[in-house]
Amino acid sequence: MFALQPEFHVLVVDDGSPDGTAAIVKDLMARWPGRLHLMERKGKLGLGTAYIAGFKWALERNYAFIFEMDADLSHNPDDLVRLYHACAVDGVGMTVGSRYVRGGSVRDWAWHRIMISWCASLYVRTILWLGVMDTTAGFVCYRNTTLAQLDLGAIKFIGYAFQIEMKYRVKRKGLRIVEVPITFIDRVKGKSKMSMNIFKEAFIGVIRMRFTVKR
Repeated sequence: MFALQPEFHVLVVDDGSPDGTAAIVKDLMARWPGRLHLMERKGKLGLGTAYIAGFKWALERNYAFIFEMDADLSHNPDDLVRLYHACAVDGVGMTVGSRYVRGGSVRDWAWHRIMISWCASLYVRTILWLGVMDTTAGFVCYRNTTLAQLDLGAIKFIGYAFQIEMKYRVKRKGLRIVEVPITFIDRVKGKSKMSMNIFKEAFIGVIRMRFTVKR
C-alpha cells in the first residue's frame, strides 16, 4: 500500500483486539513515520463507531480523500488507486468498490453466501431506491467535502447497516455515487462478525432509514 501513487496514509482503529493488532502496528509505525497511524479505543464499541472515529480523525487533519476498507485483505489495496481516480478526476462525491457491477466478483464464497448477500442488496435497493448495486460494501472513498456535509453524530447504526446508512445519507444529499468493480476475496483467517442481531438491525434498519433520514 505504501508503494502506491498517489501517496496513501493508513489509520488503524483498534478496539482492544486480543490478537495483538495494536502492538504490531506500533512496531511498524517506525518504518513509515507519519504515514502509518494507530487509534486505540477501549472495549468493543462497534464497527460503525470505529469508522466514524476514523472519519473525524481524517477530517481534523484535512485529508482531501478518505477511504475505508477491511483490514483482512479481502479488499485489494491496489484498488485504492481506482477508487481515488473516480473521486479526484471524475469529481464524484463517493466511490464504492463493488462486487456486483459488471467486472466485479467474489472469490472463495459458497454460492449460498453470495446469494444471501446479493438478495440483501436487492432488498435495500427496493426499499431505499439507492441506485447502488453493492449496498453493503465496506470499501469506499469519500471526498472530504462529502463527509463534511453529513451529520456524523446522527448516524444510528453500528453494524452492517452502517454501510447502507452512509450511502443513503450521501444519496439524500444529492451527491453522486459511482461503483468501481473489484474482486472481493474471502478472508483466510478469522471469522465473520455477522450475527442474527446484526442481520435484524440491517433488515429493520433499512425501513427506518426510508422514513427517518432527511436531506
